[in-house]
Amino acid sequence: MWRFLLLGCVSFGGPAAHIGYFRRAFVERLQWLDERQFGDLLALCQFLPGPASSQLGFAIGRQRAGLAGALCAFIGFSLPSLVLMYLLAVWGADVMAGPLAGVAQGMKLLAVVVVADAVWQMGRMYCRRRVALLLALLATVVLLLSSRMWAQYLVLLSGAAVGGWLLCERKETAGTAADGRWQWPPLVCFAALFLLLPLVADQPLSTLFNAFFQAGSLVFGGGHVVLPLLQQGLAGSLPADDFLLGYAAAQAVPGPMFSLSAYLGALLNPQLPLAGALLAVAGIFLPGFLLLLGLQGRWATLSRRRRVAGAVAGVNAVVVGLLLAALYRPLWQSSIHSAVDVGLVLAGIAALWFWRLPLLLLVAAFALVGALLY
Repeated sequence: MWRFLLLGCVSFGGPAAHIGYFRRAFVERLQWLDERQFGDLLALCQFLPGPASSQLGFAIGRQRAGLAGALCAFIGFSLPSLVLMYLLAVWGADVMAGPLAGVAQGMKLLAVVVVADAVWQMGRMYCRRRVALLLALLATVVLLLSSRMWAQYLVLLSGAAVGGWLLCERKETAGTAADGRWQWPPLVCFAALFLLLPLVADQPLSTLFNAFFQAGSLVFGGGHVVLPLLQQGLAGSLPADDFLLGYAAAQAVPGPMFSLSAYLGALLNPQLPLAGALLAVAGIFLPGFLLLLGLQGRWATLSRRRRVAGAVAGVNAVVVGLLLAALYRPLWQSSIHSAVDVGLVLAGIAALWFWRLPLLLLVAAFALVGALLY
């Protein structure tokens, strides 16, 4: 557990950087698994909803020491960021009402920069084909016209269907006799929670858990996508500024961006903030972990099926459109108020694309500029 805790304290830079940290630590240095095993686990985690880096750590821990190892890996890697985000929720309102109010605005502008960069980078990766680009643009239009949760579900399912039809490869690699089995209990548990929770969630805490579980079940594309899904799923329970402050803070802390759930859960249940934070964290991480437990043994076969690979490509393209829509609403609308704001965002994008400044340095720069200007 302490090895993952150490990584959780220093893993700045988002999921791509986290994966690099894991490879260096567990493949090159500790040799807990080889390159092929690491690649197989990474492919499965990219396919599933939820935070790919946290799920990769969970899978490595499970392969090393079973379910107990998986839980220790998750707790160790996520604990530093979860604690920091919880403290922000408990103390942040008083702090941000004082001298650090400008810092909050600076962090909101940084959120615009980070999402704009994510749209560009993911668009280059997932929208190389015309069909994928068209899926992304259509998803953007649909989500700008309708901000309802059902619209986001619709475009994700449509992307998977179109991708499985038009984006699949021509050839399919045969499976091997060594392929593992399905683990049905976690898959049944996931299906039951996904289908039944909306029907029985009629109390504040159960409603909170359901909102985060539903979001965690449909977040394809990493932590950037969780913001619009949660904002729509919680149906205006919190002001947009609170969402954006938490989203920006999640960029500044090490570990997974899904630590945003601890912040939001504490704010949504102010009478018992710790209970709210724990329920939100459990809700948003649990879907991916259940699916990982159920599918890990069979992934070697599934990933070689051309229709599955095409469906994943379609979902990835739709995620780009979802991010593009979120870049305008709520991020741009809630953060950009003047030409100075536009200039700072453009400067931040230039710093990322041309000067390749580390994200941690950008966090410090935007916090300082925000404190001075706002």
